[in-house]
Amino acid sequence: MISKHIVKFGKVTALVMLGFPLVFASSSQDAGAQTIYVDVTPGHSTNTFRSAEALGAGVDRIPRVAMDSIFTDATLKKILSAGWQTVTYRLNTELTLEAWHWNPHGKWSEQGENGYFVGDSKPTPELILHSYGYPLPHAGFTSADSEGYSRLTDGNLSTYWKSNPYLTKAFTGEDDALHPQWVVVDLASPQKINAIRIDWAEPYARSYLVQYWTGEDAFHLPTRGSWVNFSGGAVIDGSGGRATLRLSSFPIVAQFVRVWMTQSSNTCDTHDSSDLRNCVGYAIREIFLGTANPGGGIHDVIRHTADGAQTATVSSSVDPWHEATRVNADDDQVGLDLLYTSGLTRGLPTMIPVSILHNTPENAAAEIAYVESRGYPISYVEMGEEPDGQHILPEDYAALFLQMATAIHRVDPKLKLGGPAFEDTNEDIQVWPDPLGKVSWLRRFLDYMKAHNRLGDLSFFSFEHYPLQSCKTEWSDLYNEPNLVRHILQVWRDDGLPANIPIFVTESNLATGTDESFVDIFAALWWSDYVGAFLQTGGNAVYYFHYLPEPILHSCEGSSPGTFGMFNVDINRQILQYTSEYFSSQLINLEWVQKGNGVHSIFPANSDIRDIAENVLVTAYAVLRPDGQWALMVINKDQENAHPVQIIFQNLLSKENRHFSGSLTVVTFGSEQYQWHSSKKGGMADPDGPLAYSTIVAGKNTTYTLPKASVTVLRGTVTIQ
Repeated sequence: MISKHIVKFGKVTALVMLGFPLVFASSSQDAGAQTIYVDVTPGHSTNTFRSAEALGAGVDRIPRVAMDSIFTDATLKKILSAGWQTVTYRLNTELTLEAWHWNPHGKWSEQGENGYFVGDSKPTPELILHSYGYPLPHAGFTSADSEGYSRLTDGNLSTYWKSNPYLTKAFTGEDDALHPQWVVVDLASPQKINAIRIDWAEPYARSYLVQYWTGEDAFHLPTRGSWVNFSGGAVIDGSGGRATLRLSSFPIVAQFVRVWMTQSSNTCDTHDSSDLRNCVGYAIREIFLGTANPGGGIHDVIRHTADGAQTATVSSSVDPWHEATRVNADDDQVGLDLLYTSGLTRGLPTMIPVSILHNTPENAAAEIAYVESRGYPISYVEMGEEPDGQHILPEDYAALFLQMATAIHRVDPKLKLGGPAFEDTNEDIQVWPDPLGKVSWLRRFLDYMKAHNRLGDLSFFSFEHYPLQSCKTEWSDLYNEPNLVRHILQVWRDDGLPANIPIFVTESNLATGTDESFVDIFAALWWSDYVGAFLQTGGNAVYYFHYLPEPILHSCEGSSPGTFGMFNVDINRQILQYTSEYFSSQLINLEWVQKGNGVHSIFPANSDIRDIAENVLVTAYAVLRPDGQWALMVINKDQENAHPVQIIFQNLLSKENRHFSGSLTVVTFGSEQYQWHSSKKGGMADPDGPLAYSTIVAGKNTTYTLPKASVTVLRGTVTIQ
């Protein structure tokens, strides 16, 4: 937050240098002023949107102890005053390997409250205020589920990993070889490997390969290496039990080892054998890996322990079978009834989630039936949460998507479904190559949908946007944001996403971990620039994260703390004061755009204000509002200097220039209205707003001086002069 830049051009007025809080307007033309050009040529609008649909916020899982303190009239009133409109419900249980009981009441597939759970679809007088996740006992991920360990290397032969039965032929209608299931062992550093022992559970793999990775990181650099079969790692007639394989004559140095399974024994596991789901897929009790001993044993290099210190593993999928006695009651997914009746949704249609990775089609359909029976409006249904972060292959996600879509559309054929809610990324999501060499996750997902004549089931595409690195944020990062968001939107279209499928950012903030930049003036400038650039480039909806108040926390060592939120709150989540993100939210939602369902048109705008490194210091976003007013949101990213500008609205066809004319509303938020002061306890803002308002009379020769490090909205009538 301390980078400084010399301005190549610009003249600062005395009033701004003395800290005058508003944009200074001069009626005579300023020779030192530069120009913001708005292209209002008919047909040159880059996008249209309705603020009630395009500008929303996300509600996520919160600690159970915080629920009562947040859902009070006083707190909700302050949350809503930020102006965000529609809501998207974030499903954290997808990421923590838990089955979400959206309804605490329902039916289990087995006696004793075990098995596959389906929530009651019929409402009762009792409202659903809380909902919880149930950890999956057959998990194959280390430090991913809420219990923090994988059953593949937990040292307990009575536990086992099992793949998702809905990825087998019985449910996909496709040969199991088209949805190979796999487990990967990450040894943390290269080790000598030439032997493996797999203690299979039921069902076991009849055909499988044991492979090693030739690159650095099999998951984060999936195209910079390849999976190579060990010479002795191919099994075509496996019989389960304890299988020990001599993988090669001499040890091979590798960090990542994969077991790739293509044919199941289709024998039944330890659960109800009358349920087909317990008799398909693959299951492994424990894996041992290392070098062969002369006596036929293995010098094992895996750490076997039932905690996060175990040798890490990742699995292709997890069986959603679970037990009622194991519940994560500390973390609360806001109950669906509380979400809709609290006032958070403003009565607007709401985007609700359906779990894909750890769910059943019957439970997905029951959830939708429940919400619609209550009469709650649904805007969209988001299918799954960050499957790329769970390393599920796109064909597997697509197969689950289609099963869930079929079940949901039996309840309501008109519902709009979408996903996959990619985790934060600035580039294309890449995965291990398929047999044709394709590595783009999205392209392969779309190809699968097209091949099954089901692309019509995808009504929107969603991803998350956390573009910066927490604790490494620099002021110069502000210059990159417009190009970052334009680039990633183009990436999705280049992957083959049809132009008629809208793009939503369903979760967004600066970074995945918080620091001082979240509460500094930096965040206000970033949010305004990001939302403007996203909508101007053709994005269709953006959701602020996190709508509900969170305490200021340290996310990384050595950094000043921050928070995902618009408020500085105490340990009980009582609001103490506003953060910069609150004020930028008001600027966007209440000043730049007009609330409601009216159509806004956004037009290209640019400035010629750059620093000596050719960074654009002033960006602008122009909308023609439903009320006929033009609103220009201008971000001055210069920390040290104000900038005098003139504003010209150009019609390139008629060669006519237009200007703001008459009474003009000016709203400013910047370093003069807000300053954050860090401390070990979190810090505070002083001054802490409010937005600075003024009304001026504008004309052709008016010069507007933009305060340093500020966001300004100018709103009024544009005429030919």
